[in-house]
Amino acid sequence: QAQLVESGGGLVRSGGSLRLSCASSEFILENFDIAWFRQAPGKEREGVSLITSDDSTDYVDSVKGRFTISRDNAKNLVYLQMNSLKPEDTAVYYCAAGPPGSDYIVQLYDAWGQGTQVTVSS
Repeated sequence: QAQLVESGGGLVRSGGSLRLSCASSEFILENFDIAWFRQAPGKEREGVSLITSDDSTDYVDSVKGRFTISRDNAKNLVYLQMNSLKPEDTAVYYCAAGPPGSDYIVQLYDAWGQGTQVTVSS
């Protein structure tokens, strides 16, 4: 059973934008490192961006300058704003919660969402 819930995916044309949200009724997200991962068909799950429990952020090179991760602690949400989307961004996007220092190590993340599909057409 998913412990986190993603929303905001959809179909967008190349160059467009989407904002993904990650919510939880079980966890206070500000106490965790929250990462966004994505998995395209036939490929391994890869880290995209993360925000640490002390609000440091990180982005993989392929999304730097286009994606922004942020928190709304009052709403217990984490967002991933995705701009200038490219067809290669097409994937199922997952948010995950883990202890401090989890980086993009999938095995260290204890809680996952069910994923939301992002499709970017050319």
